[in-house]
Amino acid sequence: MLKKIKNLNKKLSKININSASELEIFRIKYLGKKGILNSFFKEFKYINNYEKKNIGLSLNTFKKNIKNIILYYKNFFLKKKYINNNIEDLTKPGNKKDLGSRHPISIIKHRILNIFNKIGFKICEGPEIEDDWYNFTALNFPYHHPAREMQDTFFIKKSNKLLRTHTSSVQIRYLEKNKPPIRIISPGRVYRNENISSYSHCMFHQIEGLYLDKKVSFKDLKNTINFFIKNFFGKSLTRLRPSYFPFTEPSAELDILWNNKWLEIIGCGMVDPIVLKNVNIDPDIYSGFAFGMGIERISLMIYNLNDIRFFFENDLRFLEQFKKEF
Repeated sequence: MLKKIKNLNKKLSKININSASELEIFRIKYLGKKGILNSFFKEFKYINNYEKKNIGLSLNTFKKNIKNIILYYKNFFLKKKYINNNIEDLTKPGNKKDLGSRHPISIIKHRILNIFNKIGFKICEGPEIEDDWYNFTALNFPYHHPAREMQDTFFIKKSNKLLRTHTSSVQIRYLEKNKPPIRIISPGRVYRNENISSYSHCMFHQIEGLYLDKKVSFKDLKNTINFFIKNFFGKSLTRLRPSYFPFTEPSAELDILWNNKWLEIIGCGMVDPIVLKNVNIDPDIYSGFAFGMGIERISLMIYNLNDIRFFFENDLRFLEQFKKEF
């Protein structure tokens, strides 16, 4: 009997049951009334007392192995049944992912940049922390010049560093290292010490452009701006009127008729010869024009908003409205 039990234990170690019905057949075969285990117990009473101890231990181990196998596969098939019952229909559409969107400032910025890229303007960026030379002096803002009072500036204590008030500083850096012809456009954040309200902020975004070559005229400036207006706003009524900027001469501002009101959107002009001399470019050979615009102002117009603070509050209820433009 010991040999039979040993052989059956070897079979149990290699057994493989593939379904609940096979498990039930296995249970009846080994534990049923006419099963293998009961037949061994019937024989057991005829064994002599000397062998009963060893055979009894083997029978108990055999019985334990059978029950462990049944318990294991019972749990296995229950778990498999649960999983199968909870599998979703694979033909159903997947769960919708909640996608984000670009910030409205980023949307408008890229629309503007794409238009100027079409006519050869290269994107050029620079640092937001500048020194006096790049932000003021090289752009024809002498130290005591009243034009400095036009822009309230964030200065860094005990240094000549400041937060740039315009992206014109990027143009100076580029002009110092490159020679004409030059056609660049500079997007970026700028900072001014202004009260935060519905129409002003201490931080905003600008895009400024520069074209420098031989025989560049005011007509070229006007044609470039008109190209932008037509591609961005469509057919629109505009006007140029004289203005003043320290780094351009003559200077102008462009207004657009929007909702029956004239709104100023672009400052522009011919690059002042003094600025060219400051970067070692001969103004008798080269001339050029520059222009700049505030992205927030244009974004307020396009999206019909009345408060610039919306752009800086990170309110998802506001930002999620721009998903359709992503």
